[in-house]
Amino acid sequence: MTNRRDGSRRRGRRREAGQTLVEFALVFPLFLLLLLAVIEFTFVFSGMLGISYATRDGALIAAEAGNADGADCLILRTVDDAVGAPADDNRIESIVIYRADRNGVEMPGVSNTWVRGGSTACATGSPVPYTRTTNGYPEESRCNIVAGDVGGGCEAGHDGLDTIGVRITYIHRWVTPLGGFPGPGFGGQGGSGFTLSQSNSMRMEPIL
Repeated sequence: MTNRRDGSRRRGRRREAGQTLVEFALVFPLFLLLLLAVIEFTFVFSGMLGISYATRDGALIAAEAGNADGADCLILRTVDDAVGAPADDNRIESIVIYRADRNGVEMPGVSNTWVRGGSTACATGSPVPYTRTTNGYPEESRCNIVAGDVGGGCEAGHDGLDTIGVRITYIHRWVTPLGGFPGPGFGGQGGSGFTLSQSNSMRMEPIL
C-alpha cells in the first residue's frame, strides 16, 4: 500500500513538472517579445525626443537669423549639434526649412529641402554635409521687418514677420531583432528601419 502511494506521488510530481515546463515554453516567447518591444520603443521614443528638440533649436536659430546670408547653414549645423546619442545625426534623411502660416502650418511650395549627403559651402564657417534639392524659400526673401516698415527681406505676399519652421525626417534603424520578422515585420515596420518626422516653427525676431 505504501509503495503504491509513493509511486503515485512521484508520478504526480513528474506530471506537475512537465506541465510547468510546457507553460514556460508557451509564455517565454511572449515575454521575450514584450521585452524586445519595450527596448525598441525606448530607442524610438528617444529618437523622437532628440529630433523634436533639434527642430525647436533649429526654428529658434532660423527666427534669429532672419534673412541673413548663410542662415540655412546655421540652421543645419544647429540641428546636427542638437541630435545626440543614442540618436545619430548621420541618420537624418532630410531637413526642410519652410515658411508657415500664423498657425504654424507649412505653406505649400515655400520651402528649402536639404538632403543628407554631399557637401555645401557656407558663407560663414565650414561646409555642411547636406545638398539642397529645392529652393522655394530663399534666405533673402524672408521677412523679418515689422508690418508697415519698408525694406529688408519683405516682398509682396508678406504681411509682416514671417513664421519659419524646420522639419526633420529621420531614419530609425532597428536596435533589436524585431525588424527581422517575416512579411511586413513587427508592427508593419519591416526592413532595415522606418521613418520618423518632427517639425517646429517660430515667428521671426524683428529688426529693431
